[in-house]
Amino acid sequence: MGAASSKELGAYHLVRLPAGASPRSGPAGIFVPWCLPVEHAWPCDPGKVEGFVEKAASALARKFSGRRPRTVWVGMLHPGHGDGWFKRLASNLRGRCLQMFPDSAMPLAEAGSQRPDEAALFCMVGAGGLYAGIASPRECNGFYAGGIVHLPKSAGKSISRAGAKIAEALHHAALHGEPPGMGAHWLELGASPGGMTLELLNRGQRVTAIDRAPLDPRLAGADGLSFFQRDVSTWRAEEKFDALLCDMNGDPLEAFAQVRRLSLYLRDGAWIVFTLKTTGREGMRELQDLHQKVLEQAKAGGLHHLATSHLSGNRREFTLWLRRHHSS
Repeated sequence: MGAASSKELGAYHLVRLPAGASPRSGPAGIFVPWCLPVEHAWPCDPGKVEGFVEKAASALARKFSGRRPRTVWVGMLHPGHGDGWFKRLASNLRGRCLQMFPDSAMPLAEAGSQRPDEAALFCMVGAGGLYAGIASPRECNGFYAGGIVHLPKSAGKSISRAGAKIAEALHHAALHGEPPGMGAHWLELGASPGGMTLELLNRGQRVTAIDRAPLDPRLAGADGLSFFQRDVSTWRAEEKFDALLCDMNGDPLEAFAQVRRLSLYLRDGAWIVFTLKTTGREGMRELQDLHQKVLEQAKAGGLHHLATSHLSGNRREFTLWLRRHHSS
């Protein structure tokens, strides 16, 4: 990224970039899950500062209240901190800021209820101090301070970690438009064992699932589910779908070739959520080249690329969001 310096701050890094540069711009941007322009910094140990919350909130109000942010979100530099002290500190700081800011900074109950293009004051607090700036969730690439998504568990027993992954992917989709809602019909490629399938069904959506391997027995007879135990490459659709989900293993370019082929069965404006597996590729350059090849395939197939990110539920993989526009 051409950074002049980088300092570790808990789970995050404070990076000094050239003027005008954005952490998520350029080929390296896919490796940045969440970013914040730091406009206010107070390096300190909050536990050793008497009246930290009051002093910090007063400073933030003086500096940012005139810009009338939509709301205030505070996260932890150490999100896995065990004793909960910093979690309470973050909550107390947010509450005090909302009391001191104008009425425009409403205490939204849920981060996802904010519009993605509305500027908010994001703050990160921890043993390294306080770091804050104003940006929209879309600019930061996440509704929550720090980018860690706090989603309620869906009804029903989890089948695999993939369920949490698609839940997070749909949460992030709202940064770029209205994701498929109740009653939407999904085509899911590589569905076994059914973690994502169950999450979609629990959201009141219909799923046509394709995989050579069977689904978990708990999905047998599930309302809204049609399952074809077939090879994706030979399967042909007989109807139109509102969205397509692909979490297939194997060669990622072959997997996306199937996405492109079956995207012809998507309605105009349909969403595509694609997991780009990177197994067998090493190093930043190889991963960037793989990503670029997928984008070229997408463009050739009339698929509009919205975003790419590494979600907290991803391992050696990225999540891509695309939309199908037949007019293109």
